[in-house]
Amino acid sequence: QVQVVESGGGLVQPGGSLTLSCAASGRTFSGYAMGWFRQAAGKEREFVAAISWSGRITYYGDSVKGRFTISRENAKNTVRLQMNSLKPEDTADYYCAATQTYSSSTYYTGSNDYPYWGQGTQVTVSS
Repeated sequence: QVQVVESGGGLVQPGGSLTLSCAASGRTFSGYAMGWFRQAAGKEREFVAAISWSGRITYYGDSVKGRFTISRENAKNTVRLQMNSLKPEDTADYYCAATQTYSSSTYYTGSNDYPYWGQGTQVTVSS
């Protein structure tokens, strides 16, 4: 089992940037594919980005493609989400999630694919 904890949320102006971090502990981090999801008030949880455990394969939701970048440092048990050109509609609670995989190139986009979740970090984009 792996535990994940998000950090880095906060208030940012439209057009600004923010980097979220996800620290993992408990098991061999490199055996886990990771994902970021978000949930805005009154809306369903939305897929944001995913990364394979090798870090070589990434995938993004349409609403963030070209603006967000997911990366990982297995040696530091860390996944990051670099968010640029932020918009008010990016305002949400952001969640890091992990799932064990035996393939170095597999990623997952469904929330049901991830059994391990953090508590979330709030991002507010507002002037």
